[in-house]
Amino acid sequence: MGRVDGKVAFITGAARGQGRSHAIRLAQEGADIIAIDVCEDQPNIPYGGATEEDLAETVRQVEALDRRIIATKADVRDYGQLKKAVDDGVAQLGRLDIVEANAGIGSVPTRAEDLTEEQFMDMLDVNLAGVWRTAKAAIPHIKAGGRGGSIILTSSAAGLQAYQNVSHYVAAKHGVVGLMRTLALELAPDMIRVNSIHPTQVDTPMIMNEATMKLFRPDLEHPTRDDFAPASQSMNALPIPWVESVDISNAVLYLASDEARYITGVALPVDAGAVIK
Repeated sequence: MGRVDGKVAFITGAARGQGRSHAIRLAQEGADIIAIDVCEDQPNIPYGGATEEDLAETVRQVEALDRRIIATKADVRDYGQLKKAVDDGVAQLGRLDIVEANAGIGSVPTRAEDLTEEQFMDMLDVNLAGVWRTAKAAIPHIKAGGRGGSIILTSSAAGLQAYQNVSHYVAAKHGVVGLMRTLALELAPDMIRVNSIHPTQVDTPMIMNEATMKLFRPDLEHPTRDDFAPASQSMNALPIPWVESVDISNAVLYLASDEARYITGVALPVDAGAVIK
């Protein structure tokens, strides 16, 4: 038996990157998946958004593991879309046990006083309010199962410490920690555990784009991955420049599994020691 055999997981931002990795890793251990992604380019973002083809590839990879997946184009900024996606997924798969609120956006690095109100509020709408909407849509289904469950909120190393030039991102990711701790208390009587995950830089499009690389290498007009790597490594205590999506997925799997059955209210760094440096 797999570590989450027979369970159903709801994952946002599942078309690529960490979200796809989480879907695959949980499916490898026996879970069926409800997956959503906005599948559109987003404003004020220095990289292209995921596509419907990306989401279809997530479906293909999960089904190749002989697991079921219900994938829907939906936006975490729209509670109605989220609720419909979760309701339809549970109607088809029969239950809900695990939530991974993974969907998030990055930004063009900008000093706090130079951010527009639109940039600041867009960030909070996706990276904080979107996490709350995800939980709100999912909690009634987990409660209805009467078996408890696990909710995992993706924050960041920036949810535990500050970084310059991304104040709106830092604010949103810190807010996720407060939301996590409150939900952990509110849902404890139902044996629903709530924890947050705090990655350092992960090898995904959110980090691997020229705007982010130039933040670390302002001396170069067009920095490459090789140019970026030493500067990125300087953030971490361990001698690595970034982690892989599967490293975060393995932590998600642990928190979703019964191995973590009494772990709740925890902010878990998967950060190569970034937050202690």
